[in-house]
Amino acid sequence: MMRILVVEDDEMIGDGVVHFLELEGYAVDWVTDGNSALLALKTTPFNLVVLDLGLPGKDGIQVLKEMRAEHISTPVLVTTARDTVDDRIKGLDSGADDYLIKPYDLDELVARVRALGRRSAGRSDPVIERGALRIAPATREVTYNGESVLLSSKEYALLVALAEREGVVWSRSQLEDRLYNWDASVSSNAIEVHIHHLRKKLSESAIKTVRGVGYVLET
Repeated sequence: MMRILVVEDDEMIGDGVVHFLELEGYAVDWVTDGNSALLALKTTPFNLVVLDLGLPGKDGIQVLKEMRAEHISTPVLVTTARDTVDDRIKGLDSGADDYLIKPYDLDELVARVRALGRRSAGRSDPVIERGALRIAPATREVTYNGESVLLSSKEYALLVALAEREGVVWSRSQLEDRLYNWDASVSSNAIEVHIHHLRKKLSESAIKTVRGVGYVLET
């Protein structure tokens, strides 16, 4: 299922967009400011971002520039009331993949989302391979010893964090920052629960606890 991040500070517009996209079968997360958008993108894999430019604080152009500077290649559909040619050029030059002027028809929004989805399907983020573990970020497919593994979004994000930095021990607080910076609350044993589930789904020895320090992937 395609997962979309909607970044829109107008509650009426955001609610309508989220509802319509969900009716079309997409999984949708919604944030209302630029900082939350960047934190979400760093902790959760998305297939597409629908980004309003007129955000409070850090605006959409800043979000775009920081995304691309962080090598976050997720396709971005910009939505904005700014309709001059210069505005469009600025958005596209900052890293947007498409541009939609407000007010827009929701059917057109969905059509553009589908088009970007087809276009980005040809892009392939490097596959992460660590021993028996294989992670394909483009499709979020995880296999272990050749067997497909179904993970929750948080389990996936945690596993990717451990796999990206081979041999590095992550502390619980570092993993919490990676997974939960943009969430409202975190239970005290959330990381331990996710680690427990990952061990059950991979193997008990796949993730090593370094006592007093944190966790490291061992595959």
